[in-house]
Amino acid sequence: MRGIEISLNQTQKIRLQRALKQLESLYLRANFNASVTVADTIPVSNEDTILKGHGTSERDGEVVATLCGVVERVNKLVYVRTLRARYKPEIGDIIVGRVVEVAQKRWKLEINFSQDAVLMLSSMNLPDGIQRRRTALDELNMRGIFEENDVVCGEVRNFQNDGGIQLQARSQKYGKLEKGQLLTIPPYLVKRQKHHFHHLEQYGVDLILGCNGFIWVGEHVDARDCIVEDQLNNTEQQFTKSNTTKEMPLETRRSICQIANAIRVLSILGFNVTLEVILETIDLSSTLNLGIDEMLGPEFHVLVAEREAERRTSMTKRKG
Repeated sequence: MRGIEISLNQTQKIRLQRALKQLESLYLRANFNASVTVADTIPVSNEDTILKGHGTSERDGEVVATLCGVVERVNKLVYVRTLRARYKPEIGDIIVGRVVEVAQKRWKLEINFSQDAVLMLSSMNLPDGIQRRRTALDELNMRGIFEENDVVCGEVRNFQNDGGIQLQARSQKYGKLEKGQLLTIPPYLVKRQKHHFHHLEQYGVDLILGCNGFIWVGEHVDARDCIVEDQLNNTEQQFTKSNTTKEMPLETRRSICQIANAIRVLSILGFNVTLEVILETIDLSSTLNLGIDEMLGPEFHVLVAEREAERRTSMTKRKG
């Protein structure tokens, strides 16, 4: 229970400790040979030449771990993947960030990394959808596309020489995010998956699980680049935001808050945030007829932990 800051009574503490110990035992049983601590020996075949990667070192002819985590093997490469670590970007990661500066031909975004990411003007689609060279007029109208404090979704394109990240947003699914909540959770709780964009049709909500720990929950939109339209004024093209802003339905607002609170509960408990677990948490709150604010109460945290322990136990029995 270290790191979990919830006001629990004695009974709730005992129940939560029991559920977390059960989850820990299930994890250790499934990763008995892979889990290592500092100075543990990593078993390798002496016949084959291996490559010692991150978190490993050689001592007295043996490969030992220098970090606590899980041993991963890729062909001849052996490395240790830490369970709790800062966000380490990889090319192709889906990230959500907030614009902190509009510079020359680029935007700088805060993405929960040691450096701000860079989104070049040439690395995104123009509002008119035409593929052409960027002009000085496009640079002058950059604030008509993104400005400070705007929330933007993009993809990691490559790394710069100084270790910075360059993004790209050349798709309709990328771009500015509006009418929703931006949540920040530890990045290690978001695993890289095939799909990070989810449309929850039953709620009318879009869910974006950013690999950098920024999660967006907002009203569903069909196309993200339709919020900006071009107008001709004195034979010059200018980009302006659409004036037609529809009010979000009350039911959609409640759904956004419900999904956001489910993610907060999972983050506090230290569970991996996936679509399946989020929906199960929402269903549990609906079954108990809990209000949106009651989802953040201590009793619901304990119930979620107990439900997760039951789910993983049943999964282990089916595999066995």
